[in-house]
Amino acid sequence: MKRMDGVVVAALMLIGTQPAWAMRTRAHEMAESPRYGQKAGGMLGRGVINASTCFVDPLVHIVNETKAGPPLIGTLTGIASGVGCGALRLGSGAVDLITFWVPGFNGFPVADSYENCLTTGGAMAASPASQELPPGYAQPASSAWEVPTGEPGAAQVPQPAQAQAPKPKKTWTK
Repeated sequence: MKRMDGVVVAALMLIGTQPAWAMRTRAHEMAESPRYGQKAGGMLGRGVINASTCFVDPLVHIVNETKAGPPLIGTLTGIASGVGCGALRLGSGAVDLITFWVPGFNGFPVADSYENCLTTGGAMAASPASQELPPGYAQPASSAWEVPTGEPGAAQVPQPAQAQAPKPKKTWTK
């Protein structure tokens, strides 16, 4: 009978964890939304996910750093970076849970990947130009800054690859 209980618990854990992992990226995207309803729900979801999974960071970092470096040094580096990222993820989740209702504040997001909490990937990698703006707002006009190239030692404007090809030498004919 105990064996059957273990199988049932394992099956429920497998079924129950799927929606949390599948929703992880969706919650991060919703939390960065300019719409208040999506932002509030996304921050609640992201806060719950980050606060409840902060213990995963030390485990992932310890394993990855131990594999990457010498056993003792890699393990110690993994412990330090894992505890730091776990604390950062827990803090971000707590801020999201406390301030989800504040209009215009999207929290302090950490990466939705557990490999490195400081990378900007997933929902945070979207450029401002690709984000959807509320009605009545427009993208700011991009201004090209002219580089002063007449002065000695000044920065040079990057040239296209075709313009950087060496020019053929002139040949003189009579």
